[in-house]
Amino acid sequence: MTAIKHALQRDIFTPNDERLLSIVNVCKAGKKKRNCFLCATVTTERPVQVNVVKVKKSDKGDFYKRQTAWALRDLAVVDAKDAVKENPEFDLHFDKVYKWVASSTVEKNTFISCIWKLNQRYLRKKIDFINVSSQLLEESVPSGENQSVAGGDEEAVDEYQELNAREEQDIEIMMEGCEYAISNAEAFAEKLSRELQVLDGANIQSIMASEKQVNILMKLLDEALKEVDQIELKLSSYEEMLQSVKEQMDQISESNHLIHLSNTNNVKLLSEIEFLVNHMDLAKGHIKALQEGDLTSSRGIEACTNAADALLQCMNVALRPGHDMLHAVKQQQQRFSDLREQFARRLASHLNSVFVQQGHDQSSTLAQHSVELTLPNHHPFHRDLLRYAKLMEWLKNTDYGKYEGLTKNYMDYLSRLYEREIKDFFEVAKIKMTGTTREGKKFATLPRKESAVKQETESLHGSSGKLTGSTSSLNKLSVQSSGNRRSQSSSLLDMGNMSASDLDVADRTKFDKIFEQVLSELEPLCLAEQDFISKFFKLQQHQSISGTTTNEVEEMDGGTLSRSYTSGVPQTISSEKDMIRQMMTKIFRCIEPELNNLIALGDKIDSFNSLYMLVKMSHHVWTAQNVDPASFLSTTLGNVLVTVKRNFDKCISNQMKQMDEVKISKKSKVGILPFVAEFEEFAALAESIFKNAERRGDLDKAYIKLIRAVFVSVEKVANESQKTPRDVVMMENFHHIFATLSRLKISCLEAEKKEAKQKYTDHLQSYVIYSLGQPLEKLNHFFEGVEARVAQGIREEEVSYQLAFNKQELRKVIKEYPGKEVKKGLDNLYKKVDKHLCEEENLLQVVWHSMQDEFIRQYKHFEGLIARCYPGSGITMEFTIQDILDYCSSIAQSH
Repeated sequence: MTAIKHALQRDIFTPNDERLLSIVNVCKAGKKKRNCFLCATVTTERPVQVNVVKVKKSDKGDFYKRQTAWALRDLAVVDAKDAVKENPEFDLHFDKVYKWVASSTVEKNTFISCIWKLNQRYLRKKIDFINVSSQLLEESVPSGENQSVAGGDEEAVDEYQELNAREEQDIEIMMEGCEYAISNAEAFAEKLSRELQVLDGANIQSIMASEKQVNILMKLLDEALKEVDQIELKLSSYEEMLQSVKEQMDQISESNHLIHLSNTNNVKLLSEIEFLVNHMDLAKGHIKALQEGDLTSSRGIEACTNAADALLQCMNVALRPGHDMLHAVKQQQQRFSDLREQFARRLASHLNSVFVQQGHDQSSTLAQHSVELTLPNHHPFHRDLLRYAKLMEWLKNTDYGKYEGLTKNYMDYLSRLYEREIKDFFEVAKIKMTGTTREGKKFATLPRKESAVKQETESLHGSSGKLTGSTSSLNKLSVQSSGNRRSQSSSLLDMGNMSASDLDVADRTKFDKIFEQVLSELEPLCLAEQDFISKFFKLQQHQSISGTTTNEVEEMDGGTLSRSYTSGVPQTISSEKDMIRQMMTKIFRCIEPELNNLIALGDKIDSFNSLYMLVKMSHHVWTAQNVDPASFLSTTLGNVLVTVKRNFDKCISNQMKQMDEVKISKKSKVGILPFVAEFEEFAALAESIFKNAERRGDLDKAYIKLIRAVFVSVEKVANESQKTPRDVVMMENFHHIFATLSRLKISCLEAEKKEAKQKYTDHLQSYVIYSLGQPLEKLNHFFEGVEARVAQGIREEEVSYQLAFNKQELRKVIKEYPGKEVKKGLDNLYKKVDKHLCEEENLLQVVWHSMQDEFIRQYKHFEGLIARCYPGSGITMEFTIQDILDYCSSIAQSH
């Protein structure tokens, strides 16, 4: 390999001013074995260029030729394939990856090491060497100009060594002393050789002169060695002495370690004993309180509470590993368990006695509430029991079985007590609603009222219902006096359950107050009991409920209701909150049926009561939901509200049904229909009840349904009317509806108000035109003929030349209608209109004024035709517009 290297240097690189530093015999990986050489070279001129040159043997001879050259700065990665095992393969990453297989691993490693040194010396950009053994890569490259050129062998270093600054300076000084050094290099070299020989001789003489001094120095060294031997002997004796001392010190150290270990164990043992004594020792006072403490006095309860807490702390102490195996600990735990069981039995027995006693005490106070509409106050009992709240919490944590037993007993005793109180309370409410006495026969008047209503309802549905009779009862459907009708309650709106004489404003106000008082008494009772249960039984009451939604009562198709008015509670609700609801449901299980019975009674007394109940119940439900959407009170009132809403919808449906079934007399005029007046009363009452109410939307829906039913029924009655013209029925009733809606200003019925006004106006105009007809009939026929001739194409001024329409014929027709005859015809017309219209709505003057305007319009039309068709004839009517106004005014005043 050395011969090849010299040959390549001589033949290829020296002519190019390059020096060969390392060479490796390689072939391409995966191809036929065609060997070539990779050479690492540097240029002799500055700046130094470092290259990797591929050289291969020529095919025509034994000489080598340069094939490819890469600049070292273009080399990115050197991959040696394996840093541990010997592997001749390696990759060089230039513009692309070149894969090579070296003839030997040694040559590969030498070449890679040379590449690394050249990279460190000449390139700022560092090449990545991967899978290369760290031994091949030098730790650092020393700086300085005297560093040898990186190379793969010593021969390259010997051939070239760069001068440092000192050497360059010395050479320059020397060359300055010899001016001919540059021109005559041989003479300069000979001079240097002679000076070197002189220096060598001087060095030899100096060495020979110092021989004596060297001998003296050697003698001194021998003496020093002897002294060292003596010192070593002394050190050996000292070491033996120290060895015995070391053995003694080891024994002392071991003894101290045992003493320290014993002390440590004693400290730990004392700590464990103190832990057990401090945490598992119950004071004698606490033991006595648990065994004999007074559970009736406040001081005794406090002592028992403190003792129970102390016992619980002793039982729940976290024992360290191994403590539970100690006999004393087991005994103490058994003692604590016996104390807990004994005190739990005593506490449960005492609380059960308290529950029973409370039931007896409350029963004795029921007599004073038998007349008043109030519920007994349980606050004193709650206050007394809350003294045991901490003991109940202790019992819940230590003996859950007895805690559950107490809970069940409390629910049993209290449910019976509350059932008696609530039933008596609702009994008083029913008595106050109906006006009966407890001693008398409850609700004895109801059958009589029902039979009366039945008779009145039958008279309504009869084919010959008397519509012109007395107005003392609305069930007779009088159409003569709307004032009396509006002062009384409607039988159609009370669903035919009670007589109208009972349904006055005072009764409804009384019912509203009683119902409100019932709800106002029940609400604090339930909230107080729920709060007490939460505190006494240590249950979580006010827990944040995420995603809670309230599904209010919604009206479904066909008037049915979805019973979804229960607070939407998350599926993952706490068991404690569930327990509160279950306890409240059992304790107050009679509230919902009693409320439903009271609602049924109120609805039976007067269906208008459903309006009051809907508003009051909605308000109380809204209030309960603000406190706790998932509480028993909110859920119960929500369920009852469904019933109230259902009764309200039933009331509206029955009104619509009875409107559809109403019949009218064939012999008397209709006037203002009963259900129109009743809608006015219903709307006025509803507006006063639902003012600022939460459930205004339900009323608005009912308004829409009722007003549409009223419109349809008015149309139906008008079409069936035989005595009164259809236009009169429509005009009067829609005028009344428009006046009612204008007065009440119901925003949801604005469209219906406009429609009612339009219907009233249309039918007024239709009635006027129909009733007035053609008061000057022959004159009308004459001018109709004139207009027909003009329509056929005859000029207006030539119409008078027609034989049938000449001036003479016109004068004959006009003479048939003197002023006296006209006034007589208007008087008959006024009587006819008066006969058709009712007094309640007072539309006679409005209609008469419209007829007067229509008559004048016809008169002006005739005058216009005379002026156009008979110009200059001097023909005029025998009466004037002023005469018409005077006739109409005198007729109206005379009647």
